[in-house]
Amino acid sequence: MSSPVPSSVPPPGRPALLDRFGRRIDYLRLSVTDRCDLRCSYCMPKGFSGFEEPANWLNFDEITRVIAAFARLGVGRIRLTGGEPLMRRRLPTLAAQLSALPGVEELSLSTNATQMHKHARALRAAGVQRINVSLDSLDRACVAQITGRDSLQSVMAGLAAAREAGFAPIKVNMVVLRGVNEHEVPRMAEFCFAQGFILRLIEAMPMGETGRNSGVVALGPLRDALVARFDLQPLATELGGGPARYWGSADGRCTLGFITPMSQHFCATCNRVRLSVDGTLYLCLGQEARLELRPLLRAGIDDGGLEEAIRLAIELKPERHEFSQAPHKIIRFMSQTGG
Repeated sequence: MSSPVPSSVPPPGRPALLDRFGRRIDYLRLSVTDRCDLRCSYCMPKGFSGFEEPANWLNFDEITRVIAAFARLGVGRIRLTGGEPLMRRRLPTLAAQLSALPGVEELSLSTNATQMHKHARALRAAGVQRINVSLDSLDRACVAQITGRDSLQSVMAGLAAAREAGFAPIKVNMVVLRGVNEHEVPRMAEFCFAQGFILRLIEAMPMGETGRNSGVVALGPLRDALVARFDLQPLATELGGGPARYWGSADGRCTLGFITPMSQHFCATCNRVRLSVDGTLYLCLGQEARLELRPLLRAGIDDGGLEEAIRLAIELKPERHEFSQAPHKIIRFMSQTGG
């Protein structure tokens, strides 16, 4: 087992939520629904209908209690995810509740943007500061192949609405799939740079059968080719607290991120946990460690007890995932866990 990594130093006056490997946990990804209007091939099986019953969803008050507890423990970065989070009714109302909580320093959103044209201004007004948009191709047929729907036009409309609403920077997430869209990466980079978007390339993770069948592309060779083509240099600055490693041009017009959970994992510096729509706190995407918070909430746990439960759960966070050693270990797929 490797040595513990030094924990980052929390801001003055803020507690530090540390796991047993010395990693500071300051980032929570909050899934507000497991439903989605797309069926991306690496995320959700075709024909799947086994969604969580609405009675088991955390309601807005329960979500706010949990996020407030995390914030008191020093977790200041919250990201709304799904499924597709914009399918949760009254999402701007929840966003406003969360952004107003003491200790919540950043509220962001991951979305496929098909519904963003309806909600961009309301979300911005509610306190959502940044968005990541999933877009795996600029080819209409390829988008339909990956997502199961002819959705490119609606995503483009969503990107335009987000920019008009004042979201900046906007990150575009592209999962690179062997034999499907890997040849499109240079074109996607040129598009994002021209639009002022940050492009992030992502290696697919073998979560469930859908993830294992996606065709992982190790991004190292692709990174080297793009760095040379666009004359990029490694960036030392952090852009949002996530796992991406960034490169940029000298004039600041081009920024490219790489998320490499398979070929160059970032477990030693992992700072995040995930809360699913049913209140399950997942400590790692590639392990089964978890804590069910919904039964505790509905049994009337007080705030002190909730904080203690979270602290004990963080002790369960494993050192690293085992996607390479045990790819069949994780049966649940991505949309069930939260993006």
